[in-house]
Amino acid sequence: MGSNLLPLFVAIPLGSAFLVSLLGKKLRGFTDTFSNVATFSLLSLSLLSLLLIRSLGTVVYKVGGWIPPLGICMVLDNLTTFMLVTVNLISFLVTIYSISYMERYTAKWKFYTLFLLMLAGMNGVIVTGDIFNLFVFLEIASISSYALVAFGVEHEELEASFKYVVMGSVASTFILLGIALLYSYTSSLNMADISRTLAQKAGGRLVFFVSALFIMGFGLKAALVPFHAWLPDAHPSAPAPISAMLSGVLIKALGVYALARIFFNVLGMTAKTSSILMVLGAISMVLGGLLALGQEDIKRLFAYSSISQIGYVVLGISMGTTLGILAGLFHLFNHAAFKSLLFLNSGSIEYATGTRDLRKMGGLTSKMPVTGYSSLVGSMSISGIPPLSGFWSKLLVIVAAIQAKHFVFASIAVLVSILTLAYYLKVQRLAFFGELRSTLTGIKEVPLTMKLSMIILSLICIFGGLLLLPRVQKNFLNLATGILVNGNNYARAIFGSMK
Repeated sequence: MGSNLLPLFVAIPLGSAFLVSLLGKKLRGFTDTFSNVATFSLLSLSLLSLLLIRSLGTVVYKVGGWIPPLGICMVLDNLTTFMLVTVNLISFLVTIYSISYMERYTAKWKFYTLFLLMLAGMNGVIVTGDIFNLFVFLEIASISSYALVAFGVEHEELEASFKYVVMGSVASTFILLGIALLYSYTSSLNMADISRTLAQKAGGRLVFFVSALFIMGFGLKAALVPFHAWLPDAHPSAPAPISAMLSGVLIKALGVYALARIFFNVLGMTAKTSSILMVLGAISMVLGGLLALGQEDIKRLFAYSSISQIGYVVLGISMGTTLGILAGLFHLFNHAAFKSLLFLNSGSIEYATGTRDLRKMGGLTSKMPVTGYSSLVGSMSISGIPPLSGFWSKLLVIVAAIQAKHFVFASIAVLVSILTLAYYLKVQRLAFFGELRSTLTGIKEVPLTMKLSMIILSLICIFGGLLLLPRVQKNFLNLATGILVNGNNYARAIFGSMK
């Protein structure tokens, strides 16, 4: 039962995308209902996988019955379940939000088709145990996201999408070249088998070169500085639900997760790689924060903020310590919640007022209380204000850096958190506080489905710190952390589970 569950994470969104494209144009209301049922099913399966992994341990699905490394496999371990819950939770809430929001666009069925294809790609990247299939699923998700960024077909959207396509193609080339070099050396594409082969014979310079290719390729997908140039244009240009998906989960599934899985479980995290990633994380934190500070376009400000916050995640995970990895994964989950919330807030503002310019806003909370108060929760959480979820994950990143004697990185994390608070207070002051502008007196709160998604995400931000309760932490964060901490056991766990 456990292994048969795995293909569904790819089959459900792929099949749903096909049916939506086939029937969505003809049956009114079908696309909304069916897409939400599909994403809810995926969320339910993700939560079920949490229970299954506790009783069954690592689960391997052999595609076509072929035993790895000869055949392709899908893997369900504790890191997989952590990412599946994160991605499919945000996806479900975004599809609820899209019911009303996407009425502004024509051809809603095209949006849902591309959305479900992107979700299939992300889930495929997470569950695959084969490095070439990881690349295939990554391309499915990437190509869908290229089209979704251009969905508005205005000049701004098309230009941003073109830049995203060019940069994404460069990243894919780096990744594919790295996979080809690994295959030439190990004669295998199965990640567990590659890990076992590299443990038996040192890769030397080849592995170092492959590592550099993967850092550039997946670093670009994660929008780490200096590979971030595509993100500030792509995220603001996309419809708000897609901005939420891109910043909330796509850059993590295709970038951070892939980096962590490959470096900890396949290639092995060396001191040199760890240092490079920590430096890139710290630079991303600082530069993303400084660039966000000067923005007047609310979605562009949030996009630069994503670059800064992904730096916290990479810094934590790349320390390689138990507490550092736990802090990085916890901040990954928290950032998925509060950044998705903030982009949905920006979509609600644009939906009601028709502008993204902070200078044209003011006093919106009086007319849009749900949007205003949920935005305040998201802003304070991402700024690290206690007792909201972002405070706990940022605190753990700082404590982990001090524990590992990385005092400079700990100081940077504290200072960037203060900087984050500065530009989110700016957002609150310009958009929601003060007197309502005379040009905005006719606006009203957004429809119920949009409010529902924002309320649920706000509650996650408020109560997210409960994930650190011993019982919850033990069965969710700790288990996912253990997969990366004990990276060398990955091959043993995969081949052991097939006996």
